[in-house]
Amino acid sequence: MGPATEHPLRYALVNELHARPSPRMEAPMTAVFVAFKEPRDAATRDRARDAAHLSELVARHGGPRPDPEDSHYQGRLGRYDLKWESHAEFVSYMAMTPGLPIRPFDPSAAAIFSESWQMAAPGKRVAAVMVQVDLLPDDPQEALSRIGGWFDRDSVAAIWVLDEAAVVAGDFRIDADGWMRFAVFVRPGTSDGRVGRLVHRLVELETYRAMSMLGLGRARVLSQRLNELEPRLTAILDSMNDDARPAEQMLHDLLAVSTELEAQAVQHSFRFGANSAYEAIVHDRITALRESRFADRQMLTEFMRRRYQPAMRTAKSAENRLAKMLERAARAAELLRTRVDVERSAQNQKIMERMDRRADLQLRLQHTVEGLSVVAISYYAVGLLGYALAPLAGFAGLEKTYVVAALTPVVILAVWLGMRQVRRRLHGGDDF
Repeated sequence: MGPATEHPLRYALVNELHARPSPRMEAPMTAVFVAFKEPRDAATRDRARDAAHLSELVARHGGPRPDPEDSHYQGRLGRYDLKWESHAEFVSYMAMTPGLPIRPFDPSAAAIFSESWQMAAPGKRVAAVMVQVDLLPDDPQEALSRIGGWFDRDSVAAIWVLDEAAVVAGDFRIDADGWMRFAVFVRPGTSDGRVGRLVHRLVELETYRAMSMLGLGRARVLSQRLNELEPRLTAILDSMNDDARPAEQMLHDLLAVSTELEAQAVQHSFRFGANSAYEAIVHDRITALRESRFADRQMLTEFMRRRYQPAMRTAKSAENRLAKMLERAARAAELLRTRVDVERSAQNQKIMERMDRRADLQLRLQHTVEGLSVVAISYYAVGLLGYALAPLAGFAGLEKTYVVAALTPVVILAVWLGMRQVRRRLHGGDDF
């Protein structure tokens, strides 16, 4: 087949599958990882600033220049291998160097990410992780004794991962230098690709955990606002049974509450949606580790169930509460609109009845006026005819009184017929 048969996005979509390969690491080694996120509107941020910040770091250490249009970068910067990725809401940097610092988790291992460079980064730091990878001793208990002085005993989780190919330990606490620590002990002979994937999953686990928990603060702010709006909504619903209160006023009050609820939904919908996506990634990374218990230590899933899941449930609860209040407001608005329509229909019915009575009175008045008009016209017509026929009555030997008496019914009938004809012409032939 020729090129004309190819979909224009086929190659780009296939290349996307291989755009961000996991790094390759050989123990012993140290990896430092940082992620930055704009506090607001991170998804629509100016990504050129992210690229410029990366270029500054690369230029400072004499590495190969990145392409400003790419969303990922890998290069050698002095003794570090750097991996940079641009995500929907954040950018991440991971620098890997062979060997371990003399002092475990010494902040000098992160010298590539200087404080001044981090302070100049677009956005704020949401994750900072230091991972030490060493070979697993012949007796795994030796690894357990080492981590005893590195992590908080009450929070530490230590597990076998990847079918007991390695031991991972961490306490998910931030040390005095701002780093979260993980210790990894891999069995001798473990491939550098597998070690790289393991470390990559750990830093992703921490990054997406931090990103998903950003919604917890939003959930608390939202809950406070809902605590203020719920009594107002409840009061409106309770007053719907009060016939003395106008429905239009209740509808106006409900509109104010509904507007505020919709505004809250718009403000928080993206964050809650992102939280759900990030939470799913966290669970996916934990599953990918294929953990099993190491000695009698706490497992990662146990730690997350006790420390992480309550925060996610809090955020989900606030989201569900907002959705339910929106539904209640919508149902209340529908009921109030129905009540307003019924009241308006009753008012319109009364208006129509009054209009019917007025039309009936006008018709009766019209008939009365027409009757009086017949009498008046007949009176004047009889008088005129009486004067006109008086000489003829004298010649005929008739009295004027008899002539007038004879003319009166004839004139009245003629006038009545004339008025009826006029009325038919005015009303299109209808006879009222």
